[in-house]
Amino acid sequence: MAGRAGAPAGAAGDPRLSLEAVFREERGLLLAALVRRFGDLDLAEEVTSEAIEAALVRWPAEGVPPKPGAWLMTTARRKAVDRLRRDQAYAARLAVLQVEAERAAPAPESGGGLPDERLQLFFTCAHPALPAEDRAALTLRCLAGLTTPEVARAFLVPSATMGKRIVRAKHRIRTLRIPFRVPDAVELPGRLPGVLQVVYSIFTEGYAASAGPDLQRLDLAEEAIRLARILRRLLPGEREVAGLLALLLLIHARRDARTGPDGALVLLDDQDRTRWDRAMIAEGAALVEVALTGGPPGLYGVQAAIAALHDEAPDVAGTDWPQIVALYDVLRGLAPSPVVELNRAVAVAMRDGPAAGLVLLDALADEPRLRGYGPFAAARGELLSRSGRAAEAAAAYREALELAGTEPERGYLRGRLAEVTRSGEQR
Repeated sequence: MAGRAGAPAGAAGDPRLSLEAVFREERGLLLAALVRRFGDLDLAEEVTSEAIEAALVRWPAEGVPPKPGAWLMTTARRKAVDRLRRDQAYAARLAVLQVEAERAAPAPESGGGLPDERLQLFFTCAHPALPAEDRAALTLRCLAGLTTPEVARAFLVPSATMGKRIVRAKHRIRTLRIPFRVPDAVELPGRLPGVLQVVYSIFTEGYAASAGPDLQRLDLAEEAIRLARILRRLLPGEREVAGLLALLLLIHARRDARTGPDGALVLLDDQDRTRWDRAMIAEGAALVEVALTGGPPGLYGVQAAIAALHDEAPDVAGTDWPQIVALYDVLRGLAPSPVVELNRAVAVAMRDGPAAGLVLLDALADEPRLRGYGPFAAARGELLSRSGRAAEAAAAYREALELAGTEPERGYLRGRLAEVTRSGEQR
């Protein structure tokens, strides 16, 4: 890890960057261990921040210690004890919480034989008693280490609003006495999907931003991948964790080709596949095999298999569309939804022609969850255009344009609308 060798201040490069790398890696471990020790998220966050602030003062002058995590933990625990000595009422309340925590199941052990309490924090942040938006926000704040303003930017809300949301989530954890523990073997299958959904939601916002000047939020996508890697290390036997990480890697591998030099949207058909990250694709493809081996396929494993077929194809024409349609058939059995049906219809159009896809899209026209869903209107516009129905395509593109959230999407749709309008005028 960068900085673990105790490089002195003034070494080549910016020493603060090495400190940030240490803090980024150690913060989640430190916070989770302190929550486990004291049973209080607010106290753990406060002393974690104070320990990092102390390191920022001392390490540039003295060098990063050989074991920065141990240094931070010792400093944070001392600060926590000092605070509890000053506030006896707070200490008494925490004593009750600690007794309850000790009754909870012990944390699983990592490969090194030491408990990694981050897994407990994952399940606490993603507890079903918390609203969905609060789960993602708390996960970014506690496990990804984003500041409250950074989390607010991720959700496109004011910092004050996000601050209140995070405070509300912590309060709910306290009042409901949500335990800081990993679910037991009976509970785990029911709770794990919620944790995976939180990480996937973070990635989705990074892959396709809901609003703003940019198509992608690479910082969020990379944070989601980092969180998925942590889960993979902590739960190596869970195939759906492997499937989620595979899916994120296989999609993120195309990041550099998804926009042009000016930030304009580039669809899959037109992407320069030489710009795809082949190492990431290879890692993702290997994880797909893990996800699909040893039992019935899972939601993320199947989606990752679809992504792998896209990534491994030489071009759009050479993509195995029959196999992709077959995988969507499996997916609709696992998790039926209008969005799955939409994506399957597009795959059918690639396999059988635009008319076949339009039949399926028309059957979804009255689906309430697709009303106001921009990708549905855009897909209809594309298939109508390919079918030579320019006027109808233009109407669909206008609808998609009204619903688009980012400027690159709007720019692409404006271009397609102009093309089909010209095409209709020439007929």
